[in-house]
Amino acid sequence: MLQASTIKFLKDLKKNNSKEWFDKNRKSYEAAKEDFAALVNTVILQFGKKDAGIATLTAKDCMFRINRDVRFSKDKSYYFHCEPGRAFVGGGLWMPDADVVKKVRQEIDYCFDEFSKIIKNKKFTAQYKGLEISDETSLTREPKGYEKDNPAIQYIKLKSWLAMSTLTDADLTDKNLAKKIIVAFEALQPFIEFLNRGIEG
Repeated sequence: MLQASTIKFLKDLKKNNSKEWFDKNRKSYEAAKEDFAALVNTVILQFGKKDAGIATLTAKDCMFRINRDVRFSKDKSYYFHCEPGRAFVGGGLWMPDADVVKKVRQEIDYCFDEFSKIIKNKKFTAQYKGLEISDETSLTREPKGYEKDNPAIQYIKLKSWLAMSTLTDADLTDKNLAKKIIVAFEALQPFIEFLNRGIEG
């Protein structure tokens, strides 16, 4: 769980987004940063037992600078966004390069039965409503080389493959926060592995 003081700092920062205010409240920032790092390390320690790829990481490897907005960074295998009123957990691929898009689309086309089972799995659907499908993440027409009646066309048309689940402010200070994040990541793991397999060929 995160301390209430950490959430208060983030709310205050949003209202007072200036260097002067930040400098005056640096101690509060350092305490909030330490609190957040402790949560991240807990998630790494526990989820690392399920995904060896993150087991050797530290909080420092995973945390972004407070003044760097990376909600739309390309590499978002697993992601926890801590912002009062806009927190979420999830992951996937955001606007990857054209060659990666091509590989992922091909993997979905070739292995659609497997892909469909992953995103319709009970664990996945319990955490995520589905993949993010919007004007921003999807083409209006089928990409070159694919037919309209392809059973996977809805997912082949995507430019980003993302699954996101919102968290309430109450979730952020709940003693089970780390567990909620880990459960969400576990549900996402087969999806991430499918994407990575497609990228790596």
